[in-house]
Amino acid sequence: MKKELRNLIKILTSCYPNKSGLNFTNNYELFVAVLLSAQCTDKKVNDVTPFFFKKYPDFFALCNAKEKEVQKMIKPINYFKTKAKNLIRAAKLIVDKFNAILPIDQKSLLELPGVGEKSASVILACNNIPAFPVDTHVARVARRLGLTTHKDPHKISLDLKNKISKKYWISMHHALIWHGRTVCKARSPKCKDCVVSRYCPSSSIYR
Repeated sequence: MKKELRNLIKILTSCYPNKSGLNFTNNYELFVAVLLSAQCTDKKVNDVTPFFFKKYPDFFALCNAKEKEVQKMIKPINYFKTKAKNLIRAAKLIVDKFNAILPIDQKSLLELPGVGEKSASVILACNNIPAFPVDTHVARVARRLGLTTHKDPHKISLDLKNKISKKYWISMHHALIWHGRTVCKARSPKCKDCVVSRYCPSSSIYR
């Protein structure tokens, strides 16, 4: 890696927590939270999941749930009807095929209803398996920092993996998300408050 990129990584990863913004204590809770978080804020998911986990504490409970009841519990979440259906279908598959244990490999995860490349990568990363999930924050900040020119999440992930050492994939994934939420916002980036503005070709400070 180039010196500037190493410095950027060092600064960002030291400024932000190396963890997800979702609240969970095990892989069942992680799986539910990740599925609910698609097109939805972590805060809203965290508001819903404590009650959800109390009623449905594991895959066995969830696979026997009634769809209407699950819908009611997650109604504040975007696309709650589709997500309720996917949660129950995925739970049944995990119970039947994987002995009620969430599989932690990308191929198996992608078999589950509602799980795409990003969701699978998030689950892997939260289990300390090298992955570089790309959400809207990661995509926006990576483009502004000149780490990619792509808009497609898969291509962005490949660019980041090629440019950044594997040992930093997870910490940089989290750092880019936190930075995007707090500083490098979509409509009004706070360039004056940005700790890596000197390395950013999009920064308004150095124009």
